[in-house]
Amino acid sequence: MSLRLCYPLAACIFILLVPGLSEGGKLLVVPMVGSHWLSMKEVVQKLAERGHEVVVLKPEVSWQMGEGEKYAYTVRTYPGHMKLEELDNAFQLYLSTHLKGLPFPLNVLALYNVYKNVFGIFYVQCRELFSSTETLQYLNRSGFDAVLTDPVLMCGPLLASYLSLPFVFFMRGLPCNLHFEAVQCPSPISYVPRLFSFNSDHMTFFQRVENALISLLELFYCNGYYRAALQLSSEVLQRDVSLIDLLNNASISLMRFDFVFEYPRPTMPSVVFIGGINCAQKKPLPKIEIQYENWKSFVWLISYLSIVVRPHMITANYKETRPVND
Repeated sequence: MSLRLCYPLAACIFILLVPGLSEGGKLLVVPMVGSHWLSMKEVVQKLAERGHEVVVLKPEVSWQMGEGEKYAYTVRTYPGHMKLEELDNAFQLYLSTHLKGLPFPLNVLALYNVYKNVFGIFYVQCRELFSSTETLQYLNRSGFDAVLTDPVLMCGPLLASYLSLPFVFFMRGLPCNLHFEAVQCPSPISYVPRLFSFNSDHMTFFQRVENALISLLELFYCNGYYRAALQLSSEVLQRDVSLIDLLNNASISLMRFDFVFEYPRPTMPSVVFIGGINCAQKKPLPKIEIQYENWKSFVWLISYLSIVVRPHMITANYKETRPVND
């Protein structure tokens, strides 16, 4: 290759590699409040720091979501009539039901009722979003490139479909195994434990029967969870909509877990596991220097502790000091 051709090529490569000359995208974030948002917030902050224009859409009353003055992203709120006391009461009921530790099938029925109550409250806020003409006009004229959302309440996928934008899921999972069913992942009930079963992937015959019963119940309680969401979706999109219709158009599903703590199972290429994304960056351990004259004392101390401190002593102390929930 002649030098006459090398110089323009090198100049083009240099321009592409200069970060300041690259153009960031415009991203709309529709999060789920509470702990879901705490997991997503760090990712949203990093995207904003890398030059993307990020707008976080949230209701006026929400859990654990600041106004964004100290962050690189922008927070846009929409009006609503929900009070913070209503959200707090719903969360307290949700928490107390989880702590009861009811056996199957009582745990399934109790959690179904409390989830349905929580979902109903958030569906009211989602309906208020689509009732806000000012907010919808702002979203339509803003020219967003994509939507990042937690789809557990379906409001994010519905808004992305309404705006005709590509969307990416950032989630821990969905009820009724919908996060795998939407992308047509195999899910044999003999090997994949269902939600609320508390089984492992190695099940006895009776545990597999229990797993099959729960999979049948999912058809019932998922319809109860998302009935209001489907009704709102049909009104907004002016057509009949199913849960799979809302979910299977996602470009990528970022799953906040991996197979270290979950049971391995077949997945599709669009499902990307990002477990540990919220972990702090590891730091090198400090160096410990032991003088030679103290080495024998150090070895004696470790040997003494290994003889004196027994596992049953640690267990007994733990039982005496661990907190007890009322």
